[in-house]
Amino acid sequence: MLAIHRRTPTIALAAALTDPDSLLNASEPVVVRGLVADWPLVRAGREGAAALLAYIARFDAGLPVTGYTAPPEVGGRFFYDAAMTGFNFARERVSLRAYLERIAADCNNPSAPAYYLGSTDLAEFLPGLANANPMPLAGTMLSAHPPLASFWVGTRTTASAHWDMSNNIAVCAAGRRRFTLFPPDQVHNLYPGPLEPTPGGQVVSMVDFAAPDPERYPRFADAVAAAQVAELEPGDVLIYPALWWHHVEALGSVNVLVNYWWNDAPAQADPPMTTLLHALLSLRDRPLAEKQAWRELFDFYVFGPADRAAAHLPPHARGALDPLDPAGARRLRANVLQRLNR
Repeated sequence: MLAIHRRTPTIALAAALTDPDSLLNASEPVVVRGLVADWPLVRAGREGAAALLAYIARFDAGLPVTGYTAPPEVGGRFFYDAAMTGFNFARERVSLRAYLERIAADCNNPSAPAYYLGSTDLAEFLPGLANANPMPLAGTMLSAHPPLASFWVGTRTTASAHWDMSNNIAVCAAGRRRFTLFPPDQVHNLYPGPLEPTPGGQVVSMVDFAAPDPERYPRFADAVAAAQVAELEPGDVLIYPALWWHHVEALGSVNVLVNYWWNDAPAQADPPMTTLLHALLSLRDRPLAEKQAWRELFDFYVFGPADRAAAHLPPHARGALDPLDPAGARRLRANVLQRLNR
């Protein structure tokens, strides 16, 4: 384990229940111990792997899922292969029950492959499980921004540091999880890999946290200095903001995570990643002075106060500078598409 001394702040359970919106609006990660300790899923996990996996299988909708299996020699780290021409794991469509049986058969075998079911839609693949294990902090601001609930189950695995575009409530339902978290400004020190393909859909750090190479990745030491660690036991909940990098280690013989992604952006807002890709096309290779000038324009129109650029204009002249409603978003999107197609 990396020598990281900063721990993610822990919020007392009573305080979390008294003011849950403050947790969801926090600018840094927070942990709530035992927030879902009474979930039936958590109780099943305490009875052992067989009871846990049998409980999950009760809700199986019978749909094929995507299973990820890595050979023993990679140590559970799902990543690129040595030549970076592919990945060090196999991906297959399989029945949920069959994959759970593999996990049950091999979970205590140190020389077995690593098994991983990641980001499986809870409502579609395990209907009923969400009702039996209700979302924590329900009835808060999440009522206006319903989260996407996902399910993760596997043996001892490592998901390399990456970021997501959504805020996250991560529930350790069984096993143990260690999150190593980095604020967004550490992107410069985490040595991101290719934009595509990626091991799991998001850009990952190229640094092997178990054996970092200081000569190849010298700035990683600065990232470590800014990192936080959250150690989660069954029933614990970690909440962290969008775009925070997180390196996730599943440390038990069988591990289950339920997570909830949400954004409080308006529904008509396009994914910012689309903008980043277009910026690579339109801005990155221009002269430095020109890029710095465009940075000022972006600060004025985009990254500063939302109402600043139009404040001096009469309402009828503001056009796309006004707050966007669905109709305005459609007009602006059509304008962008027209420019792209010239």
